Amino acid sequence: MTDRRLRVVLAEDSVILREGMVELLGARGCEVAATAGTPGELLAAVADHRPDVAVVDVRMPPTFTDEGIRAAVELRATRPELGILVFSQHVETAWAERLLEAGAGGVGYLLKERVARTAELVEALHRVAGGGTALDPEIVTRLMRGGRRSRIASLTPRERETLELMAQGHSNRSIAARLVVSERAVEKHVAAIFAKFGLSASESDNRRVKAVLAYLAEKGGAAV
Repeated sequence: MTDRRLRVVLAEDSVILREGMVELLGARGCEVAATAGTPGELLAAVADHRPDVAVVDVRMPPTFTDEGIRAAVELRATRPELGILVFSQHVETAWAERLLEAGAGGVGYLLKERVARTAELVEALHRVAGGGTALDPEIVTRLMRGGRRSRIASLTPRERETLELMAQGHSNRSIAARLVVSERAVEKHVAAIFAKFGLSASESDNRRVKAVLAYLAEKGGAAV
């Protein structure tokens, strides 16, 4: 649902960009409860305002390397109910894996240059706040390249396409529209993916996301 008013904490070190995003998100019905320019300010703002979702840039002061996503991982561990959307121009695959280790629900990682409309960002925020996933296709591609290739290699090309779209948060209907196939065909691809990944119908986790990111849930799952 995108009609619910979201409470957002925004962590972005650029004052100009931060103020612009506050205005844009406010115009789209989101309540920006607080903004932060440093990881410490982010952690404090989340504790004080208890938002639905935190939007976090990867690189923040003092070194502008990975402070932002480190804070996001900390929030992920200490506040699992909080939606986390990393919104950055940088792809940090190792930290994306850390962010997703505890499961992919309630997590997003979008590249700023790829989000063409504010509506796309707001849709992703609602998806993440609701426990869903919003991953940029480039993030998915890099994660799959570095993951357990034995599982991925067992998929057909169409199953691989289906898997990537699943990881981005698309429904079966949306996948069918993008691949120009029937929804029933997508259901068969999804069932095949579950079978090849050994995910039974009794799995309590979200199998759709677990299928593509299962290798991230295991610490020390190095690339082969």
